[in-house]
Order: sequence, then C-alpha cells, then structure tokens
Amino acid sequence: MTQNTVAAPTASPSKATAPVLDREETISRDELEALQLSRLQHTVAYAYDRVPLYKRKFDEAGVHPSDLRELSDLGKFPYTTKEDLRLEYPFGMFAVPQDQVARIHASSGTTGRPTVVGYTKNDLANWATLVARSFRASGVRPGMKVHNAYGYGLFTGGLGAHAGAEALGCTVIPMSGGQTERQIQLIQDFKPDAILATPTYLLTIADAMAHQGIDPTSTSLKYAVLGAEPWTEEMRHELEVTMNIKASDIYGLSEVMGPGVAGEAVETQDGCHIWEDHFRPEIIDPFDHSTVLDDGEPGELVFTSLTKEALPIIRYRTKDLTRLLPGTARPAHRRMGRITGRSDDMIILRGVNLFPSQIEEIALRIPELSPHFQLEITRPEGKRMDSLTVKIERRENVPSEAGTTAAHTLREQIKIHVGSSCVVDVVEPGSLERSNGKLRRIYDMRPKG
Repeated sequence: MTQNTVAAPTASPSKATAPVLDREETISRDELEALQLSRLQHTVAYAYDRVPLYKRKFDEAGVHPSDLRELSDLGKFPYTTKEDLRLEYPFGMFAVPQDQVARIHASSGTTGRPTVVGYTKNDLANWATLVARSFRASGVRPGMKVHNAYGYGLFTGGLGAHAGAEALGCTVIPMSGGQTERQIQLIQDFKPDAILATPTYLLTIADAMAHQGIDPTSTSLKYAVLGAEPWTEEMRHELEVTMNIKASDIYGLSEVMGPGVAGEAVETQDGCHIWEDHFRPEIIDPFDHSTVLDDGEPGELVFTSLTKEALPIIRYRTKDLTRLLPGTARPAHRRMGRITGRSDDMIILRGVNLFPSQIEEIALRIPELSPHFQLEITRPEGKRMDSLTVKIERRENVPSEAGTTAAHTLREQIKIHVGSSCVVDVVEPGSLERSNGKLRRIYDMRPKG
C-alpha cells in the first residue's frame, strides 16, 4: 500500500439526522445502577437455581444469591472461566430446556474443546437490539446499505452483526469473510454505505484495491464498524486516511453474548461504551484475582450478564486487558479503554511484558513501514533466553535502503518504549500473510516440550 496523503473525514452526523436513542441510553447513572442491581439479583438467583455448575461453585465459595444486596457484593461470588465452559461441553451451562434454545454458537476449539453458547428467542432479540444500538452509535443509520465481512457460521460475528443491522433497518449484504476480490467487486457494484469487518481484514481489502489500481478513497463507504481483535489509534488513522471513512470500534465475545456488548460513538471516538443495562463490568488485578480495581485502573475485564436466559454468565474472566472510564456520548454507561492485549497473548521476553498492539502503535508512527507485521519468538540453540524477530513490510515505493533505516528506528523505539531488544526484518511489500478475518500476529517457533 502506498503512503497515504488523503485527509480522513471529520464531519460528524448532523443534528438533523441525530438518531432516536433507546431509553436506557439516556437514563441517569443512578437509574442505571438501580436497574443493574435488580437484574443482577435476578440473574444470580436464576443461575444458581438452573445451572449445576453455578450452584456447586457458589456453595463451595460459601455464598448464596441472597448475599447480593448491593452492587459491590458481586465481588463475593466466584469467577467463571473459559475452562468452566469447556468442562461443561456441550450444553452443561444452559439454563433452559433444549426446546427453548433457538440458536447455538461455538468457538473454533483450536486450543481444546470448543466453548458452546446458546440463545433463547428473547436472547436473540436483545442481542440484535444491542448490535443495532452499537451500529447507530457508530454512525450507521436506517436505510443504509451495510456490507458484512464478518464470518458467518458458528462464529458469533457474522450472524450477530447481520441481525443487528437488520434490526436497525439497514439493507444487509451478507458477504462473510474471505474472497477478497469478490468483496471488492461487491463494494464497487452495490455501493454500500458502511462495512463491518475486523480491522486487519479491512486493511487487506484496501491493500488489494490499491494493487488493482482502485483508489480506496473513491468507494461509497462512509463508515466502518470494526472489532473481534485489538487495534490501536494508529490503525484507526491508517484506515480512515486510506479509505476516507470514519472507523469505530465494537466489542463483544461469544461467552458474554457476541458483538455488541459495547460500542463506540462516532462523534467522540473515545472508546466503547459498555451497555450496562445488560452487562455489569468489573476490572480485576490479573495477578491477584481477589482484587477488584477502581475505575481508571488497568487490569483484566470481567463481565456478568444481566438479562441472558439460555446462558447466564457470572463474573466471566475475558482475559482482555483494559480499564473502565466515565461515559461521554452516553454519560450513564462507562467506557472501555482500548484493549491493550489479552493476558494469554502477552509475550514475556527476557522479563518484559509485550503485546502485538504495542508494536503496531510504534511501527505506524514510522512513515516507511506498513501495518503488515508478524512477531516470531525463537530460542537460539544453546541459549536460555528467547529472541523476538519483528517481520514487517515496508510500504510500496519505499526503497530497500530506506527500509533498512526504518528497521533501525523501529528497533530503537521498541527498546525505548517497551524495554526489550529485538531483531527487525523489513521485508518486501506483499510478502506477509494477509488477514481473511482474524489475523495471526504471533508465531512461536520455540522447541516444544
């Protein structure tokens, strides 16, 4: 992709087209917390009565649903983890009979048994409402054509986004992920107003357009709602400039619901507002799990569902690292800071904690370097210490000599800002794997065992 010079759009939706918000988006914080407490008390009792795992865990922890008298009492209850869902595979976490489960989704199961989640008809209606709310916050309006490049199937992204866009009153183009040439053809032919994708896959689409001689800024797209992987402000700038769009974040995970747990407002672009009428968030110390942190302090995000019927989830440890901030565009609903990474994606290199998002943030400040990179971890023969190699493409039309200079700059900046030494290998444009949905950044080449 060539160096970009087109300015990103700055206009926000006009007051004349300001959307009608859900009542729960406009209530006060006091009203919202009263609603949370009522729903939380119901959910904890509901889970205890209907899900054997929760009865067992609560009893072992010596707590009972009646102990939840105020919101802070939630901290007395045990966490739920991905391993709990795997141990209860396939349907042990369901709180309703099978004939009330309207849909089932599941993870890929690439690292073990998949996690399985279920939805009643009411769950699906709530999910669609929250995704529609998130899209509306991100600038999407009824009547717009929406190109959905999230993957369909057992992954919650495609169908969850699809239902939300329909609930908002949009025309949905259900493209799914992959087939990049076909994506480009449909964007040109159907002229959608908005696109839904992972940020790295939208970058792949823009890259492929440029290689076809198509100016990515010339399309009909005005808005992008991007999620399913951590991304940085530098990546937002890259995409907005490259495609002349407004790019907003959406957050979710299948164990909690799917996309739409939180959404970012296009007028502020300052982080996703968590829809706290349906979810109660906490931040905990990832190393001292007994400590619930105050708003503003970084740690691991934990969620409790407040309205789910088929699969209520109590204090689910997401492993996503962020912090809670006051609401802005939706004042009663707290915001999430940018996800800095996942605790299980953290690289510990010679005692220093490092996340792929840190490399992305630094690299995109160097004009000669593209957003396409991979991290390779190796342990040289006979050595006790691991080694990190950052493979990153130089931009189109950047000569190899300039790439060498950029490699030196990146290596120095990583040492300064992250505190660890690494090898930087600047490679030819187009030589690294492109995203077809979720992109793999980390390649662990160390000997197993």
